[in-house]
Amino acid sequence: MTVSLHIDRLYGPAKREILKGLRAHIAGTVGKVDHRPLTITLRHKGKIVGGLVGETFFGWLLVNLLWIADQHRGKGFGKSLVEAAEAEARKRGACGVYLDTFSFQAPGFYEKMGYREFGRLKEFPAGHDRVWMSKAL
Repeated sequence: MTVSLHIDRLYGPAKREILKGLRAHIAGTVGKVDHRPLTITLRHKGKIVGGLVGETFFGWLLVNLLWIADQHRGKGFGKSLVEAAEAEARKRGACGVYLDTFSFQAPGFYEKMGYREFGRLKEFPAGHDRVWMSKAL
């Protein structure tokens, strides 16, 4: 059997196939994964000016992305997005939330919302750290 390695320039098709195989393997080990995407947007005059992207699986919410346009920051919208995501996660039966952020971004914001650090990768990027945080629901 000949096996070869390829660097795929089209991210989507390869990622879908890899996820399909990984999910099949996981399901064979732990049963149904119950993976569900979650997207919540903040809109002003119909235009997206912020949002949260995440996913629930294995009884947890993973927050992948959180963004608020500069002109809408400091008005409580980030907190509202996170609280809405947490509420939806509870409805889906999640027991907790985890995420990562950078030391120059939002660790303090998440700490004020009850998140606690559980991991840190120093000097990523140089001069800063990547921080993993979690919160029980």
